[in-house]
Amino acid sequence: MPEELSGITVAFLVAPEGTEQVELTEPWKTVQATGGTPKLVSTASGTIQAFDHLDKADTFPVDATTDTTKADEYDALVLPGGVANPDFLRTVDSAVAFIKSFFDAGRPVAAICHAPWTLIEADVVRGRTLTSYPSVRTDLTNAGGTWVDEEVVVDRSGPNTLITSRRPDDLPAFNASLVTEFAKART
Repeated sequence: MPEELSGITVAFLVAPEGTEQVELTEPWKTVQATGGTPKLVSTASGTIQAFDHLDKADTFPVDATTDTTKADEYDALVLPGGVANPDFLRTVDSAVAFIKSFFDAGRPVAAICHAPWTLIEADVVRGRTLTSYPSVRTDLTNAGGTWVDEEVVVDRSGPNTLITSRRPDDLPAFNASLVTEFAKART
């Protein structure tokens, strides 16, 4: 695979428990396979517990926490889904601030499935076109976003590029888009 992301460091923000494993591991592998460096960021140090739907899956070591790291240490951000993951993250001020700082700095963000809930809390969806798991549609619309039912949406209308997808089945398109867009993020 080409080294399109060589020199790019990507933060993956997840809660201590509840991340949909495939939505973490598949983009992670894509970043690595294209020469990028993925880093796991959470709200607590130690390890995170991923899930395969409602069943516990693997654990992963945390590289940094939201209260000790800053967006300027990364070139891009990935927000994996799972229902519990973004629902928890949107209640943690340091996680919401971490997400918002990527938008403020003009760095690309990719969010899949339920992860756009955290974007709502960071107040960054107004005027943007995006997709998500269908149950998040009304929340995104109420927050001022335009929701569309597509496997991947790349919105460049704001201060940064925003990539969104609906579900694990969309991961091939999601991963291809994040490589293309993150490659433009070289600092």
